[in-house]
Amino acid sequence: MARAPLLQLTDISLTFGGDPVFRDLSLTIQQGDRVALVGRNGSGKSTLMKVMAGLVEPDRGEVVATAGAHVGYMEQDPDLSGHATLGDFARAGLAEAEGYRVEMAAEGLKFDPDRPVATASGGERRRAALARLLAQAPELMLLDEPTNHLDIEAIGWLEEQLNQTRAAYVIISHDRAFLRRLTRATLWIDRGELRRQERGFEGFEEWREAVWAAEDDARHKLDRKIRAEARWAVEGISARRKRNQGRVRALAALRAERASQIRRQGAAALAFDSGQQSGKRVIEARGIAKTFGSRVILKPFDLRVGRGDRIAFVGPNGAGKTTLIRMLTGEIAPDQGSIVLGTNLDIAVFDQARAALDPDQSLWDSLTGDPEMRVSGRADQVMVRGQPKHVVGYLKEFLFDEAQARAPVRSLSGGEKARLLLARLMARPSNLLVLDEPTNDLDVETLDLLQDILGDYDGTVLLVSHDRDFIDRVADTTVAMEGDGRAVVYAGGWSDYRAQRGADEVPAAATAAPAAAAPAQAPRDKPARAGLSFTERHRLDQLPATIERLEAEIAKLTEFLSDPQLYATAPARFEKASLALSERQAALADAEQEWLTLEEKAAG
Repeated sequence: MARAPLLQLTDISLTFGGDPVFRDLSLTIQQGDRVALVGRNGSGKSTLMKVMAGLVEPDRGEVVATAGAHVGYMEQDPDLSGHATLGDFARAGLAEAEGYRVEMAAEGLKFDPDRPVATASGGERRRAALARLLAQAPELMLLDEPTNHLDIEAIGWLEEQLNQTRAAYVIISHDRAFLRRLTRATLWIDRGELRRQERGFEGFEEWREAVWAAEDDARHKLDRKIRAEARWAVEGISARRKRNQGRVRALAALRAERASQIRRQGAAALAFDSGQQSGKRVIEARGIAKTFGSRVILKPFDLRVGRGDRIAFVGPNGAGKTTLIRMLTGEIAPDQGSIVLGTNLDIAVFDQARAALDPDQSLWDSLTGDPEMRVSGRADQVMVRGQPKHVVGYLKEFLFDEAQARAPVRSLSGGEKARLLLARLMARPSNLLVLDEPTNDLDVETLDLLQDILGDYDGTVLLVSHDRDFIDRVADTTVAMEGDGRAVVYAGGWSDYRAQRGADEVPAAATAAPAAAAPAQAPRDKPARAGLSFTERHRLDQLPATIERLEAEIAKLTEFLSDPQLYATAPARFEKASLALSERQAALADAEQEWLTLEEKAAG
């Protein structure tokens, strides 16, 4: 039986400031949908989600929720006014007997429900909003960047909750690993047009490149046709003027079609200049430790950072990752031990809180007001890696338009603030980058570019991130802080750390081992499937083929159901195929979960 629709948008159009955000956009969200909503920063993802939630009224079109279906929305900046504590906000609208749901969510998301709203951080407010949504258990959940401000452990908890729910959901997220695990369909906003593919985020990049390749091919064919028709018009029109006015009009129509095409947004001009070369030894820490009151942040720990290293720091929120980095860069002193910084260090810091940006300043002033970017006597230019550039020209390299130059920083989206901060960092040479949660709010294309330029960067990188995929792509060493004061060094990125940690539970004495030796000595893999029974090992070996078969069947059924005339011409076949698709999607989710469970058991 076909799944019932929960929400339908029909011919939605919306314009902000004279520019269309959407044009004749239509979509349907059905029961059981697990959808990734993707697109470039500024493409309208959050706006579309607000339209779906009924918070933004479109200029034209219709938004219809099925009678009795509750649509829940988690926004990026929740309004907690009128509530004394985070728990009061999260429990609002719930029956007293349902309050336990908030307590469970608060434990998994790691916030204190008794925290007064007045003293809560932005991250705590967002986690309370997420707990409120989960506790309400709507039939459709709209989640806008739910993993921002969550540590990896809390992200894992949220993944489990969403993996087990029967509710439908639409997710905006920069976290590739999160989207790959949870989604079965993808909505892609590109230049005001919405496309849908019945595959999860795993297949998005391949799909995007195929769409763009077809678009480029069609554009090239149109250009060739215009050139041929224009040549005819110049060479032959005088002899056949009366008989060929239709062809002249057709040429004008071709040119109008070409002019109306919206070009794809280019990539931001990201580039780090490593400047002068630092010494071979960048940082050497011996026996450093730190406590705040009675709380132990770091037990005695050694670390040697060499030129060109890419070191990721991972662990729960509050474990001390940022404190450790601030000690390593000399910003704060350890309680014991010693830190020696190398020679010729130029340090650039990308901070999670974006504290370097004044929300009341304009983008223009944010650049020209930076002493290291100021050009003497020129109020309209900034110094970029030793060369003066016009402010607006430099902003355009980071995908800002001229109208935004005088707008306040507070008007920017999260992704735009991240790009502005990158613009400031990249204007001057550095040979030691400290990146504290740089991936928050950045779109997939900008993340890819950031990863590439970090790969080409000649300097050293210290990275704090909860983005598992980004850590895997960038880091060659991972320092894990478990929250009990221990910091342990592992070779490789996130996946390597997880494999090594499962292979050999690290003894407390390991924190005192020289970090330079740890990567070479750390075991990289556990003997496969050591913790499984014979039946479980056999099942684990079979599951990849089962998953591949189910994915192939889902693709065939999806293609069959994509025929818009099928329901009208063969309703029985449509219903049978829809039921088969739903069953195979459920079977695929179960098989993937079983595979993950067995793999984790094998690793443990």
